[in-house]
Amino acid sequence: MKVIISPLLALAALSSITFAESKKADIVDTAVAAGSFKTLAAALKAADLVEALKGDGPFTVFAPTDEAFAKLPKGTVESLLKPENKSKLSDILTYHVVSGKVPARKALKLESATALNKKDIALEVRDGALYLNESKVVKTDIKCANGIIHVIDAVLLPPAGKKVSRTGTQGLMTVAIEKGVRLFNHGQHGACADLYEIAARASLQMKDTALDSHDRKVLEAALQASSHSRCDTTRAWTMRRALDRVMVSNR
Repeated sequence: MKVIISPLLALAALSSITFAESKKADIVDTAVAAGSFKTLAAALKAADLVEALKGDGPFTVFAPTDEAFAKLPKGTVESLLKPENKSKLSDILTYHVVSGKVPARKALKLESATALNKKDIALEVRDGALYLNESKVVKTDIKCANGIIHVIDAVLLPPAGKKVSRTGTQGLMTVAIEKGVRLFNHGQHGACADLYEIAARASLQMKDTALDSHDRKVLEAALQASSHSRCDTTRAWTMRRALDRVMVSNR
């Protein structure tokens, strides 16, 4: 374990992200002051989560940098910040927060952690670095008045909720998303996109489907866009957004 911890601490020390040394600031103020989390701050505000993360806690936040958000397909962040997507944005953001203080030395010994949205995050050490699903921790143990921040290089994608019908179109999409998220989080973006495409095509062919004309257009447009994309990550996100839109409209 000591062999693993040393590279992590060295990586944290070499990070270009600078935080104030004061432990009096809360998690939100600390992140804002660092200057590398403008997108995260905007997202927290849009999801009405600022006050929650300024509360007593303690919390452990896995904070994606602005560069991490920039890795998402074009238009994703803008879409998530829209009022009609507040619920989805909240689900994504709360997937980056764990109740209690989890310092790096403890995180290294864990195989999983349950986020505030009640969904599990896989933890794994690879080549001396800690990964949360497929997101790499690039700076650790930033202490705040109400918890700890660990910086990650990619946005975490939460699995689908479990309280959704598993029959018909809803069930098909729910299962596809749950399995797809696991594939995506393990770096198999192409397989994830393929699975989402299969679910979309199957939904369009189901005789007892509840899809209306708008839902069909959403899926057909996503399938067409995905077929013209050479990036598996973009394909996966394109199809995921389409499945999410259809599921929301049928609830």
